[in-house]
Amino acid sequence: MAQTAHRPAPRYGNRPTMKDVAARAGVGLKTVSRVVNSEPGVTVETERRVREAIDALGFRRNDSARVLRKGRTASVGLILEDLADPFYGPLSRAVEEVARGHGALLINGSSAEDPDRERELALALCARRVDGLVVIPAGEDHRYLEPEIAAGVATVFVDRPAGGIEADAVLSDNAGGAREGVAHLLAHGHRRIGFIGDLPHIHTAAERLRGYRQAMAEAGAPVDERWVSMGPTGAERVARETVRMLSGPEPVTALFAGNNRVTVTALRVLAGREWPVALVGFDDVELGDLLRPGVTVVAQDAALIGRTAADLLFGRLEGRPARARRVELPTRLIVRGSGELPPAGE
Repeated sequence: MAQTAHRPAPRYGNRPTMKDVAARAGVGLKTVSRVVNSEPGVTVETERRVREAIDALGFRRNDSARVLRKGRTASVGLILEDLADPFYGPLSRAVEEVARGHGALLINGSSAEDPDRERELALALCARRVDGLVVIPAGEDHRYLEPEIAAGVATVFVDRPAGGIEADAVLSDNAGGAREGVAHLLAHGHRRIGFIGDLPHIHTAAERLRGYRQAMAEAGAPVDERWVSMGPTGAERVARETVRMLSGPEPVTALFAGNNRVTVTALRVLAGREWPVALVGFDDVELGDLLRPGVTVVAQDAALIGRTAADLLFGRLEGRPARARRVELPTRLIVRGSGELPPAGE
């Protein structure tokens, strides 16, 4: 007679249930439910037996039924532009801390600066019934979220406003920060100041360019359009444009970098030059205070941005306020040395 080979129990997919806990503890399902949900009506001794059974079996409560009853998942989604960007680290942590304070789980994802991927990720999170979304947008049309917002998904946009819909937004004073940074270079004797920024259709890039032009106009310093370069912030293009602006009979004597990626590439180009060039960057850079000279920057408070956005989100979930809000947070000029260099030859 052939023997049947023993098959080990599968390691995955067979989670213990409340029924298993009840059987091990020798109690009814209702008693286990009361213990799991911290409800009254269970003696101390019975609760001890149930908790011992829970620990022994490794039981974890399945919240799916609770979600169906309450219509809330106690989870929110955060869609970042680029998980590798150090700016998003403190922002994400701040959102997570606020979410945790409200007993909610934070689910992170990255759009990789792709509008289609942003849409796909946002709708996937909505399909999983998150209560709310914090979105750093990659796209310019967010009408695809209108049905989700109408269905009760609280949504807050960060860094850039939503496109095509009315929604809460938490932004930095990009124009004001750039204006202050360029005015700082002007105050140190520079008149030929180059601006290297991101793609011109991006809200933050356009606002920072506007601040640059405002500062130059207020100082009576005409802008040669050869000093302005907008486009992808890849190292190759930024390095090429930096070299171009620093070349010729009348090169720029200072640079304003439109974001931290531009700043890092500009620093690499400037490191090999005989004559120092003043530099102010928008967004802080890692180890910027350890370079010689240190990097002068217009800094955003990423943690404050994340905290403000999360507070707005949970305020929406609690039913306030009715109209979309736009919060603009100030930036801060951090003086470290690179923005205080005088024009070459002076």
